Amino acid sequence: MRQNIARLGDEDKSSSSPFAVARLIDQTFLKKGVSEEEIKKVCQETKEYGFRGFCVFPEHTKISKEFLKDTGIKVTTLIDEPTGSSSHKERIKMAEEAKKAGSDEIDVVMKIDDFKNGKYDEVLNDLKGICRILPTKVIIGSGYLTDEEIKKASEIVKESGAICVKTATINDPLDQAELSEKAKHVRIMKESAPGLLVKAAGSIRTLPDLKMMVVSGADIIGTSSGVEIVNEAKGTKKEEIKDGRTVE
Repeated sequence: MRQNIARLGDEDKSSSSPFAVARLIDQTFLKKGVSEEEIKKVCQETKEYGFRGFCVFPEHTKISKEFLKDTGIKVTTLIDEPTGSSSHKERIKMAEEAKKAGSDEIDVVMKIDDFKNGKYDEVLNDLKGICRILPTKVIIGSGYLTDEEIKKASEIVKESGAICVKTATINDPLDQAELSEKAKHVRIMKESAPGLLVKAAGSIRTLPDLKMMVVSGADIIGTSSGVEIVNEAKGTKKEEIKDGRTVE
């Protein structure tokens, strides 16, 4: 895939294939208290645009899988946001329930407080148990971490058996960071966990944002602005989507 998007970092947007852009994106729909019709609408967009994946809260996994059945689009369940504060037993249960509901992958937040307190073995063992259940992308919460901590967390994620290390999810301080800081985090993660996919998230809303993340080493982009980004790659007018979605 990365060969197909090798020129996404070029200044000339015409070099950005809309198909290649879409296949980078895990479209995100993180909204509480929604109707089936709302979920169906966003799933339909996800199918029409051909995104890599569709990331939702646990309560929306089953219906999303039904709407996206036989499309090849990966349904991903976000687990234990924003800081991974649940017990290991609870987290294992969440992952097992996501699998039962039809999830193809899980995005799970590392136990950030344990990590910040130097409990690296506990963090690693927790993740190992979760990674045995489904292909796992581990969110390290890079907005809470120093550069050295990002390096250490990425190394732990690589050892855990995860398929991917991810920067952040909702309510992470990274949302407010400059784009250059987000790109720096991606570079550190890519260098510290060779062989792992890297997923960038945290208010990535435009095609230039996406390009910067890809040039820095991101393989997957988590965003609720996938439609707008692909429309930008197509050269069509972006339409504002104002349905109360939480931006990742």
